[in-house]
Amino acid sequence: MVGYDPNSPGVALTPEEAALAGSAAGMVTRAIISPLDVIKIRFQLQIEQVSSKNRPGKYWGVWQATRCILTEEGLPAFWKGHIPAQLLSMCFGAVQFASFEALTELVHKKTDYNSQKAGVHFICGGLAACSATMACQPLDTLRTRFAAQGEPKIYRNLRHAVATMCRSEGPLAFYRGLTPTLVAVFPYAGMQFFFYNVLKNLMQPQETKSKGDLQSLISGSFAGVISKTLTYPFDLLKKRLQVGGFEEARMQFGQVRTYRGFVDCVVQIAREEGLKGFYKGLSPSLLKAALSTGFTFFWYEFFINAMVSLKGSQ
Repeated sequence: MVGYDPNSPGVALTPEEAALAGSAAGMVTRAIISPLDVIKIRFQLQIEQVSSKNRPGKYWGVWQATRCILTEEGLPAFWKGHIPAQLLSMCFGAVQFASFEALTELVHKKTDYNSQKAGVHFICGGLAACSATMACQPLDTLRTRFAAQGEPKIYRNLRHAVATMCRSEGPLAFYRGLTPTLVAVFPYAGMQFFFYNVLKNLMQPQETKSKGDLQSLISGSFAGVISKTLTYPFDLLKKRLQVGGFEEARMQFGQVRTYRGFVDCVVQIAREEGLKGFYKGLSPSLLKAALSTGFTFFWYEFFINAMVSLKGSQ
């Protein structure tokens, strides 16, 4: 049950319950998909072409990158930045799902629209994600920088990273990449909720729908792949901008670039890397999106179902 359902008034969620379920879903999902996220970020930040046929860069394929990171940096490298990433996932999940439940309830009570319609989920999902993005952008920037740095490390830990960035770059450094993030997050999250709603209803009628089941995982996975494919270039632009001022830690991975802003980043990538440059890291990103979105909806419904059952037994 994702979103306010007027047909199930006895199981209406409080904002606190939605936030708790969203936070728990984000935490479990993040632990599972972290290695794919690290590989995706390495691909996105590589200036040289990512290709198995032409290999000018450090990474040219998912399996090659996996072996390279494992050999040079060890298994823990796949969870670099995991602490800020976990904080990000928990915070984002809590704000996003609490906002989504509140917005869909508001639609039901203040308008004539059905709060369970896919179109309503698109709008509410996009707005909820924008709220979560504004709240969590500093954690996203920290996560990206930890995943991007090689050896020796520039940042020893989360505390050192925050202090260093504040001292050398100022507080606004934590919001680098915010413009492409907000531009992309509304349609991306909106489409996630939209396609999840459509696919879940196609696979299993509303009146027989259970929570936290296989249909949630499959519907969420397909919704994630479709949404990520349509909005991927904005994710890449965000990552490029987030590591601005962090060039020293990127030297060992190949060429580095400095971008003056969103438009300059788009122009430089288009001129130097071509259209394909905007889709670097798409393969691991789609795999990550399938697992991330699928597991997020699966665990969200699982935890919601558990809380509903607990309330019913009291």
